[in-house]
Amino acid sequence: MSRKGNNTAGILAGLLAGAAAGVILGMLYAPEEGKETRKKIKDKANDLKDQAKNKYGEVSEKVKDQYGNISSTFKETANSVAHTVKDGYDKYKDQIVSKTADLAKDVEAELNDLKK
Repeated sequence: MSRKGNNTAGILAGLLAGAAAGVILGMLYAPEEGKETRKKIKDKANDLKDQAKNKYGEVSEKVKDQYGNISSTFKETANSVAHTVKDGYDKYKDQIVSKTADLAKDVEAELNDLKK
């Protein structure tokens, strides 16, 4: 899960960096005044920053949703395992108590026979 998230973040960062570099190079080689070019670069950088924030928000929400799903699944599984273990413990505890009581009676009977 985290490997997939890292790949997605890396791809997103690479796409944004490539887009920004392409826009900046295109503007620098365009035949316009420096002041106008700098304004376009600034505006485009702000647009890219907003896009990055939006994508980060989307990815963050997806990660939170997945975490919630995994967390609830884990809790359900842990509760199921705990109940299974408790039921098994109760079942075998009763059997052990019964066998121990029978064994104690047998030992007591043997001791009484030895005393006679």
